[in-house]
Amino acid sequence: MTRVGAVDCGTNSIRLLVADLVPGDGVGVGLREVTREMQIVRLGEGIDATGAIGEAAMARTLAAAEGYAARCRDLGCDQVRFVATSASRDASNAADFVAGVQEAFGSFGVTPEVVTGDEEAALSFAGATGPLRGGGAPGPYLVVDIGGGSTELVLGDAGSTGVAAARSVDIGCVRLTERHLHDDPPTEDQVWAALSDIVRAVDDVARTVDLSGVGTLVGLAGSVTTVTAHALGLPAYQRDRIHGAELDVDQVVDACTDLLLSPRSRRRELPYMHEGRVDVIGAGALVWRTVVQRVAHDSGLRTVRASEADILDGIALSLA
Repeated sequence: MTRVGAVDCGTNSIRLLVADLVPGDGVGVGLREVTREMQIVRLGEGIDATGAIGEAAMARTLAAAEGYAARCRDLGCDQVRFVATSASRDASNAADFVAGVQEAFGSFGVTPEVVTGDEEAALSFAGATGPLRGGGAPGPYLVVDIGGGSTELVLGDAGSTGVAAARSVDIGCVRLTERHLHDDPPTEDQVWAALSDIVRAVDDVARTVDLSGVGTLVGLAGSVTTVTAHALGLPAYQRDRIHGAELDVDQVVDACTDLLLSPRSRRRELPYMHEGRVDVIGAGALVWRTVVQRVAHDSGLRTVRASEADILDGIALSLA
């Protein structure tokens, strides 16, 4: 049995999954989770304006990476893969970040992989579709991964055909908050400006990814899971309740709108809200609402799903 470590370093958070590779339930290799951790480090803070990773953001992220490297050593990982996403693709000083990660994970010989948007989408798809297959959800699947700097949409069948089309667009929750949603709560004009960016991006996606005929729409990452917790009215963040939850489109749209228009003081009081998402969840909710409404219109879907299995799981599975 092989124990692997997977690290996903995005614009808003850095996350770790340590898991054992085990025989899957009729779908190849599966994962037995050992630990799953997350820290909000805001690596992409200000990067949309400056083009570079800030000194404080760099320090926060590399400190978290050092902690994760220690966890991988303590838990006896055989292999580690570190994937860096949107902020590291965009930064002019990405080389400094790469060198810091190499030093932290030196004993594993890890070099952070600054993946393209298409690669990021494929990893998210691989991570999310295993549970969909096991649960009998109908394909084709449209997997939507909303990050801090970008959002990936990937369409495919979890069988032999795999990914059919994928697209990454720069409409992440941190990027849109910094660009448009400055007030608390955001003004109507600010919301319309952000929405305009999102609609243009989704229109652009639709030229590559067919948004009609989708059998199952599934959303990943913190914006989607927080919206799902809000829609369910959970008393705390309950991963087992969120994972695989299937909600009516109208229920998701209402939850997104409520989070978007709520002041941060109210968001902060929600028992399932991570402190690091308070200021950016409105933008993430607006992205998710727009995608859900567009796909529901084009494909006639009445429900959408949330998944806690995402790019981390895909990174771990890629080490099989």
